[in-house]
Amino acid sequence: MACRPQIPFACRNHDHRNCIADALSIAEKLCRQQGQRFTIVRRRVLELVWQQHKPVGAYELLEMLQQNGRTAPPTVYRALDFLQQMGLVHRIESLNAYVGCTHPGIPHDGQFLICESCKALVELDAASISSAIEQSALESGFETHRQTVEILGLCPNCRKGDAGA
Repeated sequence: MACRPQIPFACRNHDHRNCIADALSIAEKLCRQQGQRFTIVRRRVLELVWQQHKPVGAYELLEMLQQNGRTAPPTVYRALDFLQQMGLVHRIESLNAYVGCTHPGIPHDGQFLICESCKALVELDAASISSAIEQSALESGFETHRQTVEILGLCPNCRKGDAGA
């Protein structure tokens, strides 16, 4: 069952096996189109990122991968770098963690709502935010190369929990 974009946090507990399968299928297609190899390790790292319901750190991924054999930290970081370059994952700077991109293959700026309590995250697609930042930068004589906006707060589920406290 796909999440309805107008209430993205409400879908946090859905069974997203289809989301994972779609993400892997899109990754295979993008790699093939760009002449890149979607190796077993890259595939497994992307799959593990998508299996989480929250951003996941590189060392968490390393621990998960090591359950099936030896994996060195550089292997995980190289896979994550590749997945970032391909636009398949985003690095969440404030959490030093990674999350699957919900708009792979489409150039866009990263805008994220991050719950400070449960670490749930939603990727926004708000061109108006990007435009406002770009315009403000231009007015300041600044040339932007990349935008990432991380907005911290409480998701609806955690807000309900706080209301009862």
